[in-house]
Amino acid sequence: MSSPTAPLRPFADAPITAYLQTGAPEWVRARIATATKNEILDEGYPYRHELEKDAYQRHMHALQVELVKMLHDVIQTGKRVVVLFEGRDAAGKGGTIDVMRENLNPRSAYVVALPKPTERESGQWYFQRYVAMLPAAGEIALFDRSWYNRGVVEKVFGFADDTARRHFFCQLPDFETMLVEDGIILVKLWLNVGRAEQLQRFLDREQDPLKYWKLSRIDVEGLAKWDDYTAAIRETLSLSHTPVAPWTVIRSDDKRRARIAAIQSVLQAVDYAGRDQSVIGVPDPRIAGGPDMLSS
Repeated sequence: MSSPTAPLRPFADAPITAYLQTGAPEWVRARIATATKNEILDEGYPYRHELEKDAYQRHMHALQVELVKMLHDVIQTGKRVVVLFEGRDAAGKGGTIDVMRENLNPRSAYVVALPKPTERESGQWYFQRYVAMLPAAGEIALFDRSWYNRGVVEKVFGFADDTARRHFFCQLPDFETMLVEDGIILVKLWLNVGRAEQLQRFLDREQDPLKYWKLSRIDVEGLAKWDDYTAAIRETLSLSHTPVAPWTVIRSDDKRRARIAAIQSVLQAVDYAGRDQSVIGVPDPRIAGGPDMLSS
């Protein structure tokens, strides 16, 4: 009987470890080397340790009940909800989406994670393939990355020229205004993670065969482009944070606190039958707010 075959590593040369050893800033290496279990790596984060598991589970259970109530109301009333999950690589977008929808009917609450555009899609109006994935009545669409790829990733890696990017930011406010005026409830979440924590999460992926699939060449090459990402993120949020479609920025160095704040933000944005504000509470202002949270 043959033994199970281990998943193939996407990169045999362990580039994340190599970057830690030779490319990462000294302070990042020092934080990763000296941090204790459950300690937050970013010294500017307002908490020193992760939220305790028991407290997290109690709060999350109550929020999950509210999410189920919310979706029931969305289905019954024909509401349409779009939640955008954006942020740096390894900021926790996928995990937060998983937690948000784990008790929801997948027929009515679905994830949109579009791959690289095809040749035909590249010749379409930029927003076209995203429009095709918008919800119908009684549906919630959770976008794991969105049209904001043009604002950040495509800028950092040169996938879009300056003309295309100008067109994007010119059309963006009207596009999102049309969505909202047509009745779509639009929630924009930006998860932001510190540099040391991001690298630690990449190291975890590199070493875990169950997480190999999460690593891509963009992730590896992006490690050395931290400052380029920072500039593109700041510009994008400054040009797209509007009264009609504001951003909620969540500092996600602690995944548990970030997931709670993300779900609270969505529950606050949707007016649904049986909504219990005393259960929902408000997102922790020490980790959640507007674009100014990026500099905290």
